[in-house]
Amino acid sequence: MKWLTIGAFAKACRLSPKALRLYDELDLLRPARVDPDTGYRYYAVEQLERARLVAWLRRLGMPLARIREVCGLPAGRAAQEIRAYWARVEAETAVRADLAAFLVDHLSGESRRETTTMLELRYAAHSDRGHVRPANQDTVYAGRRLLAVADGCGAAGARASAAAVDALKFLEDAELSAGTVLNLLEDAVRSADEAVRNVAEGDTDAGTTLTALLWTGSRLALVHIGDSRAYLLRDGELFRITHDHSVVQALIDEGRLTPAEAATHPQRMLLAKALSGGEPAVPDLKLHEARDGDRYLLCSDGLSRVVSDQRIRELLSGDGPADAVRVLVEAANAAGGDDNVSAVVADVVPRAHPL
Repeated sequence: MKWLTIGAFAKACRLSPKALRLYDELDLLRPARVDPDTGYRYYAVEQLERARLVAWLRRLGMPLARIREVCGLPAGRAAQEIRAYWARVEAETAVRADLAAFLVDHLSGESRRETTTMLELRYAAHSDRGHVRPANQDTVYAGRRLLAVADGCGAAGARASAAAVDALKFLEDAELSAGTVLNLLEDAVRSADEAVRNVAEGDTDAGTTLTALLWTGSRLALVHIGDSRAYLLRDGELFRITHDHSVVQALIDEGRLTPAEAATHPQRMLLAKALSGGEPAVPDLKLHEARDGDRYLLCSDGLSRVVSDQRIRELLSGDGPADAVRVLVEAANAAGGDDNVSAVVADVVPRAHPL
């Protein structure tokens, strides 16, 4: 067997000798032989493949503990784990990119530019028990500043969703500024989680999703946890602006399921995140620049699971918000949905001048 000194091995795999010593201590990449007298480390040529994989994964930013797990897997499983890791990195980077863009805009003074057209929201909301469920566990709210949908689960689901939305209603009259709105929403979600804990009364199955938009006058701040959704219809194109916190969505992100397989998966309604009064879940927080003519939709999964995004786009493109929520709920019921159905639709329009 041909032995490589630590220096030669480091050069061949593009890892520093210092890194190789650390990986030896962490049982990530042990030398094939250590001289008992000198303590010199020697590596086998066959170890280069693993060493190069470690180097590549470090360049991806993967933590060493995770790299040790990946390196111990068969090639196919290792590929799945790398795909899953990178999907999470991309999701987290997208959230940070939104926040960075907002901070640049805010600190450069762009967010304080005067506009010739003042905007406001025109909105409607509707929630329906559906044809199958014995009770409606959804809660919806639409006001001049706040739009919200919550989908409860468990015996106390209806009270949980109502408590979560109620905990946000103070935002209708809160003093808002572009620099504080995300912090305010984050604090409101903590209050909502506490409210859910109080109504759950120890029921570990009780909980709720929460998806809400808060109007600042020029932007909509989004808070999202669970698998209710928010969409934006702009210039005839529909964009989903939330990412489902569900078990099947995580499997899709990791490449283990296709969207078609997820639609019939036995765990398709199992949440990865929710407000449950247990371990606090971190919500997604984003800011969206509003434009005249934008239309936003918030909905529970009773709509999005049975009505395709293409059909939602068609139905959203019709008349005003009241008609839109009506036809969306009707479409979900007509599709044979087995869940409560809730929708909030809001248009961004020029502010009406007082007489």
